[in-house]
Amino acid sequence: MAAVEAGPVPATSAPEDAARDAPEAAGAGPEAPLLPAGNRLSLHLYPGGCRRLLRLCAQQAPQLLEVDFLQLSGHEDPQLLEAALAQLRWSLPHLRSLVLKGGQRRDALGACLQGSLTTLPASLSGLAHLAHLDLSFNSLETLPACVPQMCGLDALLLSRNCLSELPAALGALPSLTFLAVTHNRLRTLPPALGALSSLQRLDLSGNLLEALPPEIGGLGSLAELNLASNRLQSLPGSFAGLRALRLCILHSNLLASVPASLARLPLLTRLDLRDNQLRDVPPELLDAPFVRLQGNPLGRPPPDPPSPPGTPMVPEMPRLLLTSDLDSFAVTPQGCSVTLACGVRLQFPAGATAAPVTIRYRLWLPEPRLVPLGPHDALLSGVLELQPHGVAFQQEVGLWLLFVPPRARRFREVVVRTLSDDSWSDLETHLEEEAPQVGAARAVWEGPALLRPAGPNRVLLRPRQRLWAHCQVPHFSWFLVVSRPVSDACLVPPEGALLCSSGHAGVRVTFPAGATEEPRHVRMQSGPSSFLRPVTVQLPLPPGITGLSLDRSCLHLLHRAAPAATWDDITAQVALELTHLYARFQVTRFSWYWLWYTTKTCVGGLARKAWERLRLHRVNLIALQRRRDPEQVLLQCLPRNKVDATLRRLLERYRGPEPSDTVEMFEGEKFFAAFERGIDIDADRPDCVEGRVCFVFYSHLKNLKEVYVTTALDRRARAVRGQVSFYRGEVPEVVPEEAEAARQKRGTAALWMATLPIKLPRLRGCEGPAQGAGLSLAPLNLGDAETGFLTQSNLLNVARRLGPDWPAVALHLGLPYRELQRIRHEFRDDLDGQIRHMLFSWAERQAGQLGAVGRLVQALEQSDRRDVAEEVQAVLELGRRKYQEGLQHTSLAPRNLASPDRSPSPSLEPAQTETPDFGLDPEAPAFKSSLRVNKVTPPPV
Repeated sequence: MAAVEAGPVPATSAPEDAARDAPEAAGAGPEAPLLPAGNRLSLHLYPGGCRRLLRLCAQQAPQLLEVDFLQLSGHEDPQLLEAALAQLRWSLPHLRSLVLKGGQRRDALGACLQGSLTTLPASLSGLAHLAHLDLSFNSLETLPACVPQMCGLDALLLSRNCLSELPAALGALPSLTFLAVTHNRLRTLPPALGALSSLQRLDLSGNLLEALPPEIGGLGSLAELNLASNRLQSLPGSFAGLRALRLCILHSNLLASVPASLARLPLLTRLDLRDNQLRDVPPELLDAPFVRLQGNPLGRPPPDPPSPPGTPMVPEMPRLLLTSDLDSFAVTPQGCSVTLACGVRLQFPAGATAAPVTIRYRLWLPEPRLVPLGPHDALLSGVLELQPHGVAFQQEVGLWLLFVPPRARRFREVVVRTLSDDSWSDLETHLEEEAPQVGAARAVWEGPALLRPAGPNRVLLRPRQRLWAHCQVPHFSWFLVVSRPVSDACLVPPEGALLCSSGHAGVRVTFPAGATEEPRHVRMQSGPSSFLRPVTVQLPLPPGITGLSLDRSCLHLLHRAAPAATWDDITAQVALELTHLYARFQVTRFSWYWLWYTTKTCVGGLARKAWERLRLHRVNLIALQRRRDPEQVLLQCLPRNKVDATLRRLLERYRGPEPSDTVEMFEGEKFFAAFERGIDIDADRPDCVEGRVCFVFYSHLKNLKEVYVTTALDRRARAVRGQVSFYRGEVPEVVPEEAEAARQKRGTAALWMATLPIKLPRLRGCEGPAQGAGLSLAPLNLGDAETGFLTQSNLLNVARRLGPDWPAVALHLGLPYRELQRIRHEFRDDLDGQIRHMLFSWAERQAGQLGAVGRLVQALEQSDRRDVAEEVQAVLELGRRKYQEGLQHTSLAPRNLASPDRSPSPSLEPAQTETPDFGLDPEAPAFKSSLRVNKVTPPPV
């Protein structure tokens, strides 16, 4: 790094003055900079970088001839910067990379400032070795004339400038492979852009493009194309000529149609069409797995016909889809709809701001000082900070925050919490599924479904849907999504009132007449509030208990004051009135009340522990076997609301029966799993006692264990059908092999909980060596005598090595894309099956054709799998050598012909050469048949 501390240098007013002062500064003694220690010269990190460069150039040191990388700041004085750049052609003739970026400075709000660079000196075209030029974050309005003359340029970066057009001369850069002109003001593209035959990556996102020239189809080497956040309404038909295209990003445009030829691009792996105006797409694209179509009005009716002449046009609100490397955006009085990379959505209505405003955002990790949570609140999202703080908008801005559905859903609601005037408050929140839509509402959870509607703004939500919390904000601050207990409020007049819980219909508070002298607002589960007369509280009795059958000595009413951390038994201090379903009592102060029914005589410490840990959960038990290895069994105990999501994630790799029936378990309860009917655990585990796996249930943990099982039965004759049973409690010394009596007694204290079947499939391929490793594939001879043969064993080893690269190999082998889709669908749960089916179906079609093995090797090389290609060639070479040795051994070689009276040896003993691991099998039937085909009787001498 060529960077040393130097003293202050007086400013110059013109490039001539800077050039004249350079020799004087070079001899300034201790102020002169040191020479670069390597081939990189980074002067953008220090003030006065251009002055330092001029001093280095004035020294004419030979070390400058080795510099091939130079970076200067675009925030330097324009005249001084131009003078420094004019010296590069003579002082740094071997320069290969030149970076003149702005953006190192920020404004008061932290936004990046653009550099002052507006042009480049013409002498830069003489840098014959320059291959990389970065002019991002500057103030270029036109492309400097010297840039198209840099014939050796490989990468050109022009992002974050003020370019309104690109010159046609840009198409004269024959070596250009990467061009980035993002976030400029481009409205059109020159047709000469299609002459860039070497261009591989083109990024034109964040411009004002409305159409593309047909010549863009001439970019035959283009592999990545990014046209996001433009105004494109259609694509030219010449897109079908982009045969090398792998990645095509077209989201956040105005596309109403796309050509069907995009589906026939052979190497395309991702086509992003999100957030456009597509109402119908070709069937080839609709079913393709690499196409993303979210945010399009697919299937919706067309918009209303245009307004009559003379009707003022309402401009469409602009939409922005920001990427992860952006932390700010601009909002104009026209308004806009913005989607941040973290999933947050904002909608600024027209007139929300009177002048353009730059909005900055940041997603903070949860910290105690940023997350104000109550004793029963749960955080559901990160903390979003939007700046500028406190600036009031003329109209409220819509805000959608993506959040994770809460674990605890009974009697809870989701709200957006914000900081306003140094205090946190909850905003009126509506929940929306999948995409923001008007008219959604707040949700109250009761298990997997809503207990009952509590008002016009309560809706039933499916817990596995992606959810947004929507609110209207008048100004920006900090925002987060929390789950809190349902709070109900009412105004209590002197005449009395009745407050019912919206979460549970059995909870209500009765205020008699005269309870208060003046109207008071009361909120259930709020802080202490005393009343002039006792109020009646009604709580439902515990499940399974009625007022006619309970033992009053076992019923306890516990009270917990807000500051205290313990529960007090106040049963003797209140008068409990019992009905068939409810218990009523009167209080003068609101707090926490808990109705217990237990046989314990002292419930103080027990209640505290139960409040922290012991909660009754409804759970399901699952037992799945790995698809590739049925002897690997996964056992898991999950709360009922997590089962479906977990199964969707696991069924790609596992298979098994449906989950067990729902059972009830307490937090921290112990249980164990026992394998029965001939199946046992295959390893010693610390959590395994006498072949039984121990568990402890915690609702916030996965409660998952994977074990390997075995059997003493003969699996070669038939499959082994066993089972795994789950029992409560610790592992006893003796567990009945078939706990039929326990299974018939389904109760709260029952030992047995569930039994799930386990099947170990019949072992295949154990009858003889001819069946291989459980595969039944037709024997084949792939190849010819000149190039060599590949046997079935060889192809199986190729299939094991390909892995996820097999689609590229298949395309290079000539298989159509539709056949690849069919193979993926038929073997969607088996990657090895996909590879084997593709390889052997191709090999069967190539049987008897010349050059098949050569095409396979070429396809492997084109798919960047040279390791497999080299091993195939090694196998072919070894096969050819063994073939020649076999001919010589049977006296059929031309240089060792046998005499007429000698007959060939009846046995063919191959040489004892070590076979590589790749899988050459000289004893395979295909190899022997190749020897028999070439075995002929020698002519008489």
